[in-house]
Amino acid sequence: MVSGTAARDQRVEVSRETTIARLNPPVSRETVIEYGGTPLADQLADETRRRLALDEAVLPLPASTRIFTISNQKGGVGKTTTAVNLAAALARTGAHVLVVDLDPQGNASTALGVDHRSEQQSVYEVLVADLPLAEVIRPSTEHERLDCVPATIHLAGAEIELVSLVAREQRLRRALDTYLASMEGPYDYVFIDCPPSLGLLTINAFVAAREVLIPIQCEYYALEGLSQLLSNIELIEKHLNPELRLSTILLTMYDSRTNLAQQVAQEVRDHFPTQTLETIIPRSVRVSEAPSYGQSVISYDFASSGSLSYREAAAEIARRSVFNQKETRDGN
Repeated sequence: MVSGTAARDQRVEVSRETTIARLNPPVSRETVIEYGGTPLADQLADETRRRLALDEAVLPLPASTRIFTISNQKGGVGKTTTAVNLAAALARTGAHVLVVDLDPQGNASTALGVDHRSEQQSVYEVLVADLPLAEVIRPSTEHERLDCVPATIHLAGAEIELVSLVAREQRLRRALDTYLASMEGPYDYVFIDCPPSLGLLTINAFVAAREVLIPIQCEYYALEGLSQLLSNIELIEKHLNPELRLSTILLTMYDSRTNLAQQVAQEVRDHFPTQTLETIIPRSVRVSEAPSYGQSVISYDFASSGSLSYREAAAEIARRSVFNQKETRDGN
């Protein structure tokens, strides 16, 4: 039989061991002690790691100009935001970038700090009056290596005016190719920001481009109408622009707190495994605020999560260029 003193000593020992165990919990594989162990600390540490990786990276420049049209007939999915921020991110890495604003609302022009009042010459005159592209290109206040072809409200009537013109689908391509051929140092990237429709303006963008980038919102109805857009791309590839291909899909407005966003992202990856970027753009107040100051989120808040994600997306696009060029050389 255990004496009263021995029993008390035994209880003290058990209590001491329990206290030690609480102070020094076992570390599982899921525990990342250097991050601090809280969701906020984990997020801050992860963003710091990603920023350091980007700061140390040297992004390759494409061997020839890459021309993207950024399109989705669904409104509010982040087309203009994507065009502006990818362009700004790539310009900061040393690339020479042009943004062609083909949306009558002129939001890309606003975000890049370019005047697009109705009396200004714009892409409208290029399409309808055959004005050389060189006469409407404006430097962006965003970065010295970033230029913009602005859009004015006159572009809203261009759909009707283009109907009666010769080679109406080819007009932007002819102007862009002529200008690029005349440059001593052509642009590395051209991004064409499309209106949320599948009219003649968007068709001109598809014919002028070589690659299509589709932003897809991580919400319900995200894939609604996508099949129609893909059918149009196939038709234009077959009849008007055999060089066109869907190269990139970017998931935008992602809210990791919802199961729906995760399900949509997974569904897109299942359908388009090679085209979908690993980078996902989160919902961000800073991304929404930046255009009202005539800036991209890269300039407006360089340290924000939205800025970081767009910089990562730009880096991924730049690296994919080199990979695709190697595949072409190897004949794969």
